[in-house]
Amino acid sequence: MLHRYIWVVSTILLGTCTATFGFPSPSVDCTSVPLIDATVDQLQQGLRQKCFSSVDLVTAYLSRIYEVNSSLHTVLEINPDVYGIAMRMDMERRHGNPRGPLHGIPILIKDIIGTRDKMQTAMGSYALIGAQVPADATVVTKLREHGLIIMGKTSMSEWANVRSSNSSNGWNARGGQTYGAYYPKQDPSGSSSGSAVSTDLGLVAVTLGSETSGSILLPSGLNNVVGIKPTVGLTSRYMVVPISERADTIGPIGRTVKDAALMLQAIAGPDPKDNYTLASPFSDHLPDYAAACNLAGLQGKRIGIPRNVLDAMDPTVEAIRTAFDNAVTILQDAGATIIDNANYTAYTNYTQSMSPSIVVAVDFISNLAAYLAQLTRNPNNLHNLSSVRDFIQNHPVLEDYPSRDTNTWDMALGAGIDNQSPEFWALYQESLYFGGEGGLLGALARNNLDAVILPTILAPEIPALVGAPGISVPLGAFPEGTPVQYNSRGDLVTAAPGVPFGISFLGPKWSEEALIGMAYAFEQRTLVRGSLERHVEARTEVRVGRGVFT
Repeated sequence: MLHRYIWVVSTILLGTCTATFGFPSPSVDCTSVPLIDATVDQLQQGLRQKCFSSVDLVTAYLSRIYEVNSSLHTVLEINPDVYGIAMRMDMERRHGNPRGPLHGIPILIKDIIGTRDKMQTAMGSYALIGAQVPADATVVTKLREHGLIIMGKTSMSEWANVRSSNSSNGWNARGGQTYGAYYPKQDPSGSSSGSAVSTDLGLVAVTLGSETSGSILLPSGLNNVVGIKPTVGLTSRYMVVPISERADTIGPIGRTVKDAALMLQAIAGPDPKDNYTLASPFSDHLPDYAAACNLAGLQGKRIGIPRNVLDAMDPTVEAIRTAFDNAVTILQDAGATIIDNANYTAYTNYTQSMSPSIVVAVDFISNLAAYLAQLTRNPNNLHNLSSVRDFIQNHPVLEDYPSRDTNTWDMALGAGIDNQSPEFWALYQESLYFGGEGGLLGALARNNLDAVILPTILAPEIPALVGAPGISVPLGAFPEGTPVQYNSRGDLVTAAPGVPFGISFLGPKWSEEALIGMAYAFEQRTLVRGSLERHVEARTEVRVGRGVFT
């Protein structure tokens, strides 16, 4: 029903809103930029020059969502107050009071991020429908303070892929199966599936996602966009539905490195409501992440390749290896020194250990109970993981249970411990070793590196163990003649001609500024994003004095 709601709202309000707030007389000649490519800077220029208003942008984006949502299922719900917010942002701009470089820009956020408004915060699950958080998530408060317009909530892998052993990326009970736009039934990856696909298709300018282990980087790589997974503690998780306090982080997804950097600037910073943020070395004086977007960002950098991880990649994805090797040459030509065999020394042991998975699962037991206890409305009487599992198993809807099981929860509950149990500490220390001395941090220190690089498909797991950051940038796509491959469930295409993939820059904690510089310098020398073709695109645009057109 969402696509019908969008059509009704945009049709009714287009006439009432634009008479007062839309179609301003431009002060200069305006050049239209397709919304699928428009950067934040370009949108801001159009708003400043009165080429269009924020109300015009919202109307165009709503129409674009309507065009593709019934087939790709990227957006779960639209904010009923979106036009009122856009009107206020237009009025502030007209009165000479813009709030900064993101003022009046529409955004979508993942259904894991809490909003105290008329929208749900439900993890894609019916279990949390009707629940109410006591306050906006801190990142949402920051978005509002910067003048961004929260248009709605994006689809995601239900419970952030921490539930089933037999589900599929991008599926949730609320919205069904999300797909990527480059091949029919394309796996969007997850769990920030809708955020990545929405950004790619220009359904908004930028989005927010969350990552525990891969949930920003992986869907960014598979959907031809840029995703920044910040250091755990750089962005607050207050009133975000938790998975693991040791690994969860909130980050931006944009079509360019600079757009993602602008978003990171807006949401980063300490928050007394999330004590992990108090470990940040920046206090209230963050680096200027947008200013780090410099073509010289690779000059003099030492970049390592964990060859033992790369060699473990599935040999059927030779196209990724070839593109990666070409990227190494580009990095060298841009002034970087490449250090090969900067290996993760404990990688083999990591692949054979259950400790990292148990740590996340046990964290989930404790962290979810703490989150549920804070809800001001809890209509399904959910207080812990056991009660959530009971709800899912006894209220099956829309191909939910048992078609998609609860095996991850069963494992967590079967362990019989939480993250305060004595047994937990040894498991956590082993997990830290796999990411630290035996993993990313050890490789960086031993080789005096600024970063390591890997195909994004291999990148997220080890940094997740120690809360280290990463950035995924478009790298290429599978060529013509690639055999079509499916996921284990058989309902999503994981490889096919034209399906994108990315490269990730990974660094030590708090190194986002340097990583952004490296990623930007690579992006600007390759410009892969503009060379790929989708099989589905939205067509609605925004034009001066004419509002939306198709």
